[in-house]
Amino acid sequence: MARSVGTFLLPEGFAPPGLAAVLREGSVVGEAGRHLVWAAGERRTRRATPYAARPSTRGAPVVLVPGFLAGDASLSLMARSLRRQGYRTYRSLIGVNAGCTLAAATQLEARIEAVAQRRGARVHVVGHSLGGMLARGLAVRRPDLVAGIVTLGSPMLAPGAHHASLARSVDVLVRLSRAGLPGLMAEDCVAGVCARQSFDESRQPVPGGVGFTAVYSRRDGIVDWRACVDPVAHQVEVTASHVGMAVDPSTIEAVLAALLAQQPAAAGEAWSPLAGSA
Repeated sequence: MARSVGTFLLPEGFAPPGLAAVLREGSVVGEAGRHLVWAAGERRTRRATPYAARPSTRGAPVVLVPGFLAGDASLSLMARSLRRQGYRTYRSLIGVNAGCTLAAATQLEARIEAVAQRRGARVHVVGHSLGGMLARGLAVRRPDLVAGIVTLGSPMLAPGAHHASLARSVDVLVRLSRAGLPGLMAEDCVAGVCARQSFDESRQPVPGGVGFTAVYSRRDGIVDWRACVDPVAHQVEVTASHVGMAVDPSTIEAVLAALLAQQPAAAGEAWSPLAGSA
């Protein structure tokens, strides 16, 4: 683990994946291939379905949040699949998720508030890896904005339980920030007050009325899968790699099932700007 990461982000009982685990990430190629086949089948089914029988617009809007070092494009295939099932999807507008976590959380909050105001309803948030951790923190702060969250391989219980390659990436960002490059994770974001605040917030109880599904995989080669199993969430296991969760058909089906299950939480609850922050 990079020396810049705070030890409190790796509680006892969790451990970064080893070399054998990270090699499993090569299965993302096969997962992407399965997605193409699966999506082609979806399109054929849709074309064969009369227009009147196709899924109508479903429930609350959905914002998708990318993982560490990724942008909205990483979840574009998932977003397309959700739209085919009638969901309105929105990008997070996070260009590359490599900056200060608290700054990213503030940006995401503003984005979700704008979507909630536009649609007149609370929002579902689907977050991959770090994106899921941001989603969980936002659900704690602003239950008036968030109808439900779905996290994908998000190590909320131990953010520091990630493979050494990812830890080196974090260390590089910290070094570049020290050198004066703006917009990147600083030391405080991974070891100081900023990191502590983000971690503590992600461990607070999720407010009632906010759905929470945590999707994890024992084949995860980037983070310790045990850190992704939040005890307060509805837990769903898939067999995808960490990176592959963004495209794996079984993961997307798990997301669709979670969104459908969370709809009652938002039923009849129009968002109001007078609700204020939590």
